[in-house]
Amino acid sequence: MLSNTQLIKQECKRLGFDYCGISKAGFLEEEAPRLETWLNKGMQGKMGYMERHFDKRLDPRLLVDNAKSVISLLLNYYPEKKQTIADYKISKYAYGEDYHEVIKEKLEELLRFIKQKIGDVNGRAFVDSAPVLDKAWAKKSGLGWIGKNANLINKQSGSFYFIAELIIDLDLEYDNAIKDYCGTCTKCIDACPTGAIVEPYVVDGSKCISYFTIELKENIPDDVKGKMDNWVFGCDVCQDVCPWNSFSIPHQEKKFEPIPHLLDMTKRDWEELNENTFSRVFKNSAVKRTKFSGLKRNIAFVKPWQPI
Repeated sequence: MLSNTQLIKQECKRLGFDYCGISKAGFLEEEAPRLETWLNKGMQGKMGYMERHFDKRLDPRLLVDNAKSVISLLLNYYPEKKQTIADYKISKYAYGEDYHEVIKEKLEELLRFIKQKIGDVNGRAFVDSAPVLDKAWAKKSGLGWIGKNANLINKQSGSFYFIAELIIDLDLEYDNAIKDYCGTCTKCIDACPTGAIVEPYVVDGSKCISYFTIELKENIPDDVKGKMDNWVFGCDVCQDVCPWNSFSIPHQEKKFEPIPHLLDMTKRDWEELNENTFSRVFKNSAVKRTKFSGLKRNIAFVKPWQPI
């Protein structure tokens, strides 16, 4: 007879998740001073939400009453086909449908399964939209280590993964963290166009291209002009150069397939994008987060200067 832990991991696989790891819910002692230092140095930039719910970010028992276990899940988003025209680039995670909706649906189905098979279990699903340190929990659950670019790296498949959690009030069998395999490699640090990886394992969010193109609502600072590497939504540079991503394989999630015509968009298509086309093309995409005005701002900012 399968244990509760085995049942849950089996169901996660059926739902399409690539990896599942489980850790005991509790206070993240190791991450607390790091988060405090990061915030005190202003590395969150204008992301004011990072300053809120400090205690909840470090203790899932404040998010779910009597929480016992954190189930961490990885879902691959590495695409088979990529943008070939490098005039304007968007992060690979935004090629298809908005991952929040896709993963939340899977997590809700997982929670229903747990209640049906195991009993009256209370829990909450989290997908990058609540005060949960998802990479810390994935690391604690043995799904990978935190690399020098601050991304979770899985030894078998690299880092092109969405991370999600189900926090529940049920004791389970817990997995163990694995060691760091970055070694002496500094490729991500050396390649970052804006120098956002200020030291190994520390990313200054206020200098990151993803921050400038998505989170920042005001004008992009002039001092990064010419350093954006043509990214207009997100940035994949530190992942693209990571040797561990040579093991990345294409995802199997149909909803992450590229939006029709996205990969064929020319320089002119991007520059002449209007609000109606933006709404039609990106209606189910994470790109809508930056809004039409934000995307146009980004395109204008990275557009090469041409003499009249």
